[in-house]
Amino acid sequence: MTTPSSDSVYQLHIRLAYIEPPIWRRIAVSGQITLFNLHQMLQVVMGWENYHLHEFIVGTARYGEPDPEYEPPMKNDRRVKLQAIAREKGANFIYEYDFGDGWRHEITVEDIEPMTQEMIVPRCLDGARACPPEDCGGIGGYTHLLEALRDRRHPEHKELRAWAGKHYDPELFSLQAINSALGVIR
Repeated sequence: MTTPSSDSVYQLHIRLAYIEPPIWRRIAVSGQITLFNLHQMLQVVMGWENYHLHEFIVGTARYGEPDPEYEPPMKNDRRVKLQAIAREKGANFIYEYDFGDGWRHEITVEDIEPMTQEMIVPRCLDGARACPPEDCGGIGGYTHLLEALRDRRHPEHKELRAWAGKHYDPELFSLQAINSALGVIR
């Protein structure tokens, strides 16, 4: 099926832009959720801590927390459903998180299916690699962090290992942990 019915399940592919090897997730969500609810789910599945502002970019339209100071004006993401902005398989849009670090997530609708009673949503289906730590300085800071963590002789290895936490592993991806955390926001 390529167009949404009143209650459809969307399979979304989310990829953190500009990072190689890729950090990505594949999730199943209801098309009835608001973009704000999708933001909350993306925070969980990607591993962010929800410390910063966000926006969805669909063509020239922007959705997020409206602010009269913001130009161009942003539409309220609590009033717009996923199925309103992504009407067919193959639709693409952007989720940007932390305007300072500029984490850009490229989202593609991989499939749209009618909801059945057996389906469990939201649910993470697959993915790879851990999200960068919050406030690491965007792509440049993250690249520097990875270099320092890989090389025990790097002058900042100890400092950055302590900052990132001794258990931070950029290659870690736990489908079970993500789905357990998603259960909290169902």
